[in-house]
Order: sequence, then C-alpha cells, then structure tokens
Amino acid sequence: MDTIYHRLSDLLDQGETVALATITEVRGSVPREVGAKMIIHPLGQHIGTIGGGCGEADVIRAALDVIQTGEPQNVRVDLTEDISMQSLGVCGGIMNVYVERWGQ
Repeated sequence: MDTIYHRLSDLLDQGETVALATITEVRGSVPREVGAKMIIHPLGQHIGTIGGGCGEADVIRAALDVIQTGEPQNVRVDLTEDISMQSLGVCGGIMNVYVERWGQ
C-alpha cells in the first residue's frame, strides 16, 4: 500500500524539501477529517488532498512560503461564505491546517 508516509519518505530519500499539511481541527461541515494530509512540492504539485477548491489553494500558497522560510504556519480555511453562483466548495465549516517543512 502506497501511503502518504511512503510518498513522503521517497521524496526525502531523493533529497527533496517539501511541506506537509495536516488538518488539525474542524468545525462544522468540511470535506476532510482531522488528520487528513497533503504533501506540497516546491513546484506547487501536491500529493493527497485536504479538500480541494480555494481553501486547498490557500494551503498550497502557505506551504510554498513554509518551504522557503522553514517557519511552520497554521492556515485557517473558512468554508462558511454565502452560497452564490460564484461560490466553489462552500461546505459550511472551518478547518485549521498545520503546515510544516520536511527535508533540508
């Protein structure tokens, strides 16, 4: 079974520096559960998902900063905006995502 941990280990063995995003808290309706993880590569590619949409894009942007600075970040993903024709991925909840650098 190819888990997120196997993929992370493979990337680290290749000398890559990546970010790991983990959902640490949820309130209300959200697309993924506490503990869901996503690996973000410095080129913006990712393995796994924390839910998709604009919230995931915010986490990817934060992860790219974390890769550069080495400073972990907590990202609050708010999915409570009003539903409209322009809304994408509105679930009605909030999740906190911890983003940390792995590698050199």
